[in-house]
Amino acid sequence: MTRSSVRSALRATAETLTTIDIAVYQRWEKDPLEPIIGGGDPNARICFFGRDPGKDEVRWGMPFIGAGGQKVRKGLYKVLYNEEMPDFQASMDVGTFAFWANTVPFKPVGNKAWSMAVQKQCHPQISDVLVHDWFGRDILTLGRNAFFWFGIHQSKQVRTKLKEFWSNELRFEQFIEISIQAQDGTTKTVRIHPLPHPSPLNATWYSRFPSLLEGRLRTLALTRKEWTVHNGND
Repeated sequence: MTRSSVRSALRATAETLTTIDIAVYQRWEKDPLEPIIGGGDPNARICFFGRDPGKDEVRWGMPFIGAGGQKVRKGLYKVLYNEEMPDFQASMDVGTFAFWANTVPFKPVGNKAWSMAVQKQCHPQISDVLVHDWFGRDILTLGRNAFFWFGIHQSKQVRTKLKEFWSNELRFEQFIEISIQAQDGTTKTVRIHPLPHPSPLNATWYSRFPSLLEGRLRTLALTRKEWTVHNGND
């Protein structure tokens, strides 16, 4: 499907959802049916993949720009520039060095995770985005929900493989290869590099998130010279 077709299909799905946070969209005079599909550069080697947008993502119309996203962008900036990220504008600018997407591109009420049923509804379109709109192979998932999204519509064998990987205490240092499929049948093998969710509510991993993220990015040898698939690093 083309990007416009993906957008139309997601808008149609949004019309059936009863727990979109309408109040937040109204606050910023945004259309609650408009999906925050993805962002960044389609030629970026890496993709950050999260759960769903928050209030700041609705305000700015881009993913990973709120509190959790700022932690990700700070880590990305530090690895690329070897210094602390100076301001909000820099956080927006550094986003061009990656691709960004979520399991469901709409903000839920109360920031509660969307049900598996809703994730399944949006899965075909998000799969299209990852297969056709982004040309990299390495996906850094944020949290359990984003990681197990890659088991939706997969065989029992693949789902078991994901569960076994997640149960490994070294899961935040290793990666797993998974094949995803677009609606036209095109398949793509990606490497999933899971990370914990960068939320302060995630007490177990919150303080360790910056070092885990930096470790991931340095293992992937991400630099300002080597950050696109055109450099032969796909």
